[in-house]
Amino acid sequence: MNDAVETKAIIEGLLFVSGEEGIDRKQIADVLEIDIHIVDDLLSELKEEYESKKRGFKIIEVAGVFQFVTKPEHARFYERLVSTPQHATLSQAALETLAIIAYKQPITRTEIEEVRGVKTEKPLSTLSAKGLIKEVGRAEGTGRAILYGTTKAFLDHFGLKSIEELPPLPENVNEQSIEEADLFFSKFKETIE
Repeated sequence: MNDAVETKAIIEGLLFVSGEEGIDRKQIADVLEIDIHIVDDLLSELKEEYESKKRGFKIIEVAGVFQFVTKPEHARFYERLVSTPQHATLSQAALETLAIIAYKQPITRTEIEEVRGVKTEKPLSTLSAKGLIKEVGRAEGTGRAILYGTTKAFLDHFGLKSIEELPPLPENVNEQSIEEADLFFSKFKETIE
């Protein structure tokens, strides 16, 4: 390794990407190909730096695993963030996925992907995190795929009293066509602008 400053920066990155699971001394030493005693010294320095400076994080050790955590004295701000409604706009992929779910619910991820012609894991995750869709059951058959549907928050977000208030789809929409899926999205988008 080059110098202690660069090595500490790499350790910071490892702590960050390890997330809630954290990372232990041995893993850090193995990744950096350095002695575990050097890792101990650098972790001690990093912990001290995060404690002494006005930083939003600190490094803790729980059961031999190190991780970043937020400082308890800032908790009220994190609570405010979580309780504040999200006004972020949805990506086109998320809006397309949401439109498909709204019109075809309950529907599986595979069925959504057949309409869109692309993977939908990220849009599904985003929509679920925003509370606009939820798991409404399991499909019959092999694998019992998750069925998705919209939520009350979806209706509130788009100012609908019920799902029946969605505008009717054009009769010539073929779910297998990406171009026609875009028409499908455009029709839905008109109702929310």
